[in-house]
Amino acid sequence: MNKKIYTLIAQLTGITGQQVEQTIQLLEEGATIPFISRYRKERTGGLDELQIGAISGLWDKLNELDKRKQTILNAIEEQGKLTPELRQRITDSWDATEVEDLYLPYKPKRVTRAEIARRRGLEPLAKRLMLQTGESPDKSAKKFVQGEVKSIEEALQGARDIIAEWINEHEQARNIVRKSFQLTAQLTAKVVKGKEEEGVKYKDYFAFHEPLNRCSSHRLLALRRGETEGILRVSISPDNEGCLSRLHRRFIKGHGEDAQQVTMAVEDAFKRLLKPAIETEFANQSKAKADAEAIRVFSANLRQLLLAPPLGQKRVLGIDPGFRTGCKVVCLDAQGTLLHYEAIFPHAPQNQQGRAAAKVAQFVATYDIEAIAIGNGTASRETEQFITSIRFDRKVQVFVVSENGASIYSASKIAREEFPDYDVTVRGAVSIGRRLMDPLAELVKIDPKSIGVGQYQHDIDQTALKKSLDQTVELCVNLVGVNVNTASKHLLTYVSGLGPTLAQNIVNYRTEHGPFRSRRALMEVPRMGAKAFEQSAGFLRIPNGENPLDNSAVHPESYPIVERMAKDLGCTVKELIEQKELKRKLNLAHYQTAEVGMPTLNDIMAELDKPGRDPRQTIKVFAFDPNVKRIEDLHEGQVLPGIVTNITDFGCFVDIGIKENGLVHISELADQYVSDPSSVVSLHQHVEVRVLHVDLARKRIQLSMKGV
Repeated sequence: MNKKIYTLIAQLTGITGQQVEQTIQLLEEGATIPFISRYRKERTGGLDELQIGAISGLWDKLNELDKRKQTILNAIEEQGKLTPELRQRITDSWDATEVEDLYLPYKPKRVTRAEIARRRGLEPLAKRLMLQTGESPDKSAKKFVQGEVKSIEEALQGARDIIAEWINEHEQARNIVRKSFQLTAQLTAKVVKGKEEEGVKYKDYFAFHEPLNRCSSHRLLALRRGETEGILRVSISPDNEGCLSRLHRRFIKGHGEDAQQVTMAVEDAFKRLLKPAIETEFANQSKAKADAEAIRVFSANLRQLLLAPPLGQKRVLGIDPGFRTGCKVVCLDAQGTLLHYEAIFPHAPQNQQGRAAAKVAQFVATYDIEAIAIGNGTASRETEQFITSIRFDRKVQVFVVSENGASIYSASKIAREEFPDYDVTVRGAVSIGRRLMDPLAELVKIDPKSIGVGQYQHDIDQTALKKSLDQTVELCVNLVGVNVNTASKHLLTYVSGLGPTLAQNIVNYRTEHGPFRSRRALMEVPRMGAKAFEQSAGFLRIPNGENPLDNSAVHPESYPIVERMAKDLGCTVKELIEQKELKRKLNLAHYQTAEVGMPTLNDIMAELDKPGRDPRQTIKVFAFDPNVKRIEDLHEGQVLPGIVTNITDFGCFVDIGIKENGLVHISELADQYVSDPSSVVSLHQHVEVRVLHVDLARKRIQLSMKGV
């Protein structure tokens, strides 16, 4: 069975069967996706994490289908109805819809109209009518008028109910209707009477119709949300006449009165059974497709957000801005440890600008502050202008930082554990400061759904969303690598092979014994077995450790190769890393073995060139237009600097320095046609935009990047 699944995955992904088999073997052995993509390139043929993730997802899905098929086969066999042909068809099928269609006639049913008719002994009449021999239906039905069947019409109605159920369960009939839905289905939405005012945000969908196969994922999710909120009534319908015509051709064999009875049964089967069932099927399929697209967009955005440029280990002053309640100010050391907290009141109603400026200048001098991080929420622009007006005794960079999810973090169990003696306002300011230093390390503490980079994230399959987002966080953490001596347990949790228990054990061991001096010392951590060490060691960094390779992505299993290289050159490993000309003398072919090929050797050489290199870009200072502080300051034609804050299927949102983000529709992203906004823009990208339209009533801003 495994071989069949390997072949099917290979066909679906375009990856060779050998690569699929090797990847699945590694996954079944407990290897993680980051570990396989980084350290097992020889076995997989160099597959990346996305390809490995696709194989893993299909493997799980097809195994679930295989279990379902076995359950179905057992159920039919228990009824004594499993023929060799049916067994073969179910066994050979890997289409979940087809498998369920094959099972439908044998599936245990609730008491249906057809079942009641069968209990009344009307199945022989249904079979006779279905033959359409031209015999009078009344004459055939007369023999069945007895017991609970009181009249000829009751007998015929019962027979038609049975025929309708047969047609509903007929595989070809279902495929006829399915095909019609595929080609002709229209998605229609209407406003629920009396809900016009309450549902004004869905105004665009009050009288909406569009071919289902052309409806974008974001529109479909918006429609479904409107339906869930009771504002819209949504339906999917095919070309009814064409569909019925094809069903008639399949089941109507004659022109007599008995054929008319079958015609009535066909129409009843379509309207009462087939059409609602297939509509539900297509509604679920289209929702699943929209979910998958929304999850893809969310995951891509999250990846960009997590890999945003870090400031690095600098001493930072974090500010959570506010008006009436003041600005919460925290001073952090280079490791993100809280040194001082205070509130200042530079804005209305207090307007203590002089006093607040003196305090900030004092904090900068006292705590050797190198950069200031200001949250981008309420009073952000005013606070930024206030801070940049202060004269400091040194050069201090000022950054505006997204505070999406900071309030979620500040009230979380994680924040309470980190700062049990401080309230939510302090925790929020600390989070803002730490996000500037290392966005990845800070954002892993927040539920990805709360970071605000998705579309309709609360309307999509939550299990699938969580799995995808967790996988995205894991890939990002392992791509960057983690300093095992400074990382929080939350960051360590996402390291390949660790998880919550080992992450906590590492922190406990570090607290008790001091910093790790080597990767080898990790084996002394409770419950750190050989497998967990193999999976995690290459992603854990130890700066200034006993072995210079411990601060690189070179896996400990490859240390002997590097040591042999150094020995062949007559130098130390440290000298090999530091002196580029030494590496040029190496002939990598001498170090190839059955297990170690050129992919691993090339990775080793790249790492020796820049050990522990952070793959993230360098952070840049950004300034908004100082003349724009409120939506009322905007006018059409204005060109402004902005920062991309979110990317969706239909365009991107840009922060132009006011409370409301503007939308650059996909049609306004570039002078040429754009099919995928993420191919043009990325999160946190600094862009220039032109104001197209400002809707003050709805607080909506339309922007363009064309020709700017």
